[in-house]
Amino acid sequence: MSGLDTRPSNTSCVAPARATGSTTLGTERVFPKLKFNGQLTQMTQIPSDSSRWFTVERFGTIRTFANDQAVTTTSMFLDITARVDSACAECGLFSIAFHPDWPATPRAYVTYTSKTRNLAGPNTHLSEFTSNDGGLTLDPDSERIVLDLYKDTEHHHAGRLNFGADHLLYMSTGDGNSWKVDKGQLMTTLLGKMLRIDIRSTTGSALYSIPADNPFVGNTLCNLNGGTGPQSCPEIFAWGFRNPWQWNFDRGTGDIWLGDVGESDIEEVNLVKKGGNYGWRCREGTIDISGDKRWPTGGGCVGKTDLNPPIAQFTHEVGHVVIGGVVYRGTAIPSLVGRYVFGSFGGFIWNIPNDTKPTLNMTAEFQSGLKPSSFTEGNDGEIYFTNIYNDLQRITGPSAGGGGVATKLSATGCVNAANATQPSSGLIPFQPNAPLWSDGAVKERWIGLPNGKNITVGATGDWDFPNGTVLMKNFRLDNRLIETRLFMRHPDGVWAGYSYEWNAAQTDATLVRGGKKVTIGDQSWTYPSEGQCLQCHTEAAGFSLGLETKQLATSFKYPQTGRDAHQLVTLDAINVLTPPVENPTDVVAYPDPKGTAGTLAERARAYLHSNCSQCHRPDGGSTANMDLRYTATLAGTSTCNVVPGLGDLGIANARLITPGSAAKSVLVSRMNRRDAYGMPVIGSAKVDEEGVALVSAWVNSLTSCN
Repeated sequence: MSGLDTRPSNTSCVAPARATGSTTLGTERVFPKLKFNGQLTQMTQIPSDSSRWFTVERFGTIRTFANDQAVTTTSMFLDITARVDSACAECGLFSIAFHPDWPATPRAYVTYTSKTRNLAGPNTHLSEFTSNDGGLTLDPDSERIVLDLYKDTEHHHAGRLNFGADHLLYMSTGDGNSWKVDKGQLMTTLLGKMLRIDIRSTTGSALYSIPADNPFVGNTLCNLNGGTGPQSCPEIFAWGFRNPWQWNFDRGTGDIWLGDVGESDIEEVNLVKKGGNYGWRCREGTIDISGDKRWPTGGGCVGKTDLNPPIAQFTHEVGHVVIGGVVYRGTAIPSLVGRYVFGSFGGFIWNIPNDTKPTLNMTAEFQSGLKPSSFTEGNDGEIYFTNIYNDLQRITGPSAGGGGVATKLSATGCVNAANATQPSSGLIPFQPNAPLWSDGAVKERWIGLPNGKNITVGATGDWDFPNGTVLMKNFRLDNRLIETRLFMRHPDGVWAGYSYEWNAAQTDATLVRGGKKVTIGDQSWTYPSEGQCLQCHTEAAGFSLGLETKQLATSFKYPQTGRDAHQLVTLDAINVLTPPVENPTDVVAYPDPKGTAGTLAERARAYLHSNCSQCHRPDGGSTANMDLRYTATLAGTSTCNVVPGLGDLGIANARLITPGSAAKSVLVSRMNRRDAYGMPVIGSAKVDEEGVALVSAWVNSLTSCN
């Protein structure tokens, strides 16, 4: 029996055109006929050659293509996939910089994480490659390793390269997340630094020399022992960084503008000067964290008076992962000249004057809906950026862009015009069998599917939704609506999330820009920012969380008809699934974690799948290398008897999961707290005590990792 007789007609709850601009800038796709299979980490040009572009892909390839908007193909410039460690979320091939005398000196320099591991994490290589065919390609067999940096963990590699106007090579390095040692403030290591070397000459066996005005010139080089030495490393130009992923020179002044990715609270932008100390791990942004128990007491911060404050910063309530940008010096956008354009991986793009004084606190501004991973300046002076999973973009002038979403929920077309607390008639209700914990809120969910378009059911059970789709969810506390979230796939295929806060009269809800926290009753409630929505709704998880074949292989009472019916049977009957699910009543659902069906292990694994696996899976974006999908074997989760790479939380002999002991399992400890060490890192302020008890009971029942 079907819960619905026919597919409802949905003409009102359809995602509008995405906003592609603001009053100060906009974005537009460039080279629209190109398709990229790898994750884009950089696009660049040879300064002396405007005829082509190069793209760096995280998995180990660099491609080149003609500087022509009609171009349809790329060619391989360098393929070192076999030697690049890209298995961990922060690992891969990061950057390329061409020798200042190219093509007379046909050499280029790249940074990547290698499959060599002298310590727990992959080594970072700064390598030189030579072209033997007139610059058409780089010869992978010509590699010479300039620097080989050892790291304790799989995190914080940084790695952007640029040559300055002085023809010296600058390279940013992450601190390797060595949480037991403050590498950012430790001067005998190259980690957590901005380096500057001269590759036009050598020093002994080193393939470089030290510029005469480097802060520690004359000291022993740090290239021979994994990036460490007996003295302050002479390669260092500036220090005190956590993970300075992206940075660029201002071509007008020569200044270095750098985005340093934050830890728990703040992302920051630094104006880097020679010999400058930029604070990590004494400060995160402008916050003093020197006494934080995550780090060694004092941690090299005692008596520090030379810490440079950031020029700008923003909190994780606004966005996450700062992407350092470019000071605009082009001609196409006069109003933007001299302004620093930068962004966040969550989609926000900001611009501030290049003479901004420390410290400007950024709030929600232009939400692009994209995933900027790097900004670059083209030879034409315009600003381009990589949209990591999809395409290449360019900054444009002020533009209102697309229509964007309505400010009032009642104007979205997704709720009843006469009663905004009710959905519009074209929506299809649903309920996952293993729901996400939302601090005790009662939730209602609907699908707004454009007429004439279907959901594609993947072979693994993940569902892909057509452009125009809207997924709506209501949240209630004490039987009152507090929030409605709309997760939209805009007409250009970009997913974006929007949160609406309900008024006290329960008559309408208003769009929340940039997120906020409020107190409701006796608990804190978070309205997520647009960027935070995309932290959880990851591409690796298929964006639409909770909508999988095995999540909906269960009965549900349809409000429209009052019938209790199988959801897959219903969706098949009204012809919205392509292909239809065969024998839908035979599909075994994920068990309800708080129900009685399924074994203890199955219920615990279903809980982890629903609450954690959107990030903790291959390419899910988590810094912890785990796979908590229901389908992974226990050994395949990379948690059982695995030493934690992000701190032991003070637990002796800790493991991510210790068979037979929840008390010694960091995974359980993180679930059971809501401080800086807790999980999830966003979206929840209240521990799910039942969930913790369930996972604890399962861990305690384990006798091995098999």
